[in-house]
Amino acid sequence: MHGDLRRVLRSVWYITFGIVLAASVYGAINLASIVIVGSRDNGSNADAIVVMGAAQYDGRPSPQLAARLDHAIFLWNNKRASTIAVTGGKMEGDRFTEAEASRNYLVEAGIPNDVIVEENQGTATWDSIEAISGVLSQVGAQSVIVVTDPYHEQRSLLSFRQLGFEAIASATGTSPLAGRTLIERTLREALGISLGRLVGFDALFDLTG
Repeated sequence: MHGDLRRVLRSVWYITFGIVLAASVYGAINLASIVIVGSRDNGSNADAIVVMGAAQYDGRPSPQLAARLDHAIFLWNNKRASTIAVTGGKMEGDRFTEAEASRNYLVEAGIPNDVIVEENQGTATWDSIEAISGVLSQVGAQSVIVVTDPYHEQRSLLSFRQLGFEAIASATGTSPLAGRTLIERTLREALGISLGRLVGFDALFDLTG
């Protein structure tokens, strides 16, 4: 009797250990992918450059968003794409959306207004990518260069690819995020990517909002 119980407990322990080990390895692989993809740009051209939204302050991009936009300007000036797509809605009480602030910033920097397209309803990564995908399809864009912070690049790429786009990574190298904030966001992204790969990033958005 006691021997049978010990065998059962030993089996439960081995199974639990195996699950924890597999989950840890899987999470570590996704964490590593964030670092690798966030530092990669293969130099390829695409139909459009997509700038993922971030905070804006009464129509002016936050330093984080400005860093993404500056990188998009660099890519456009180097003729990597003929269209720039900007994304992001607004918080309650805001006068401007992230997309509006981004468009204005780009135009002030000399980007022609007619090469910019936008979605101004998204409040989360999947939300914005799903919305801008429809706009991109309308202008015939099938490939995108995704501009965002390095920690955010992998999830954005995978989300675009889930929607059928050819997605190329080109993260900004001047993001102001650093230290504890960057570590926390990177770890959170690793968790999100780990789940999103299993259930789909649309389902992940439905679950987490």
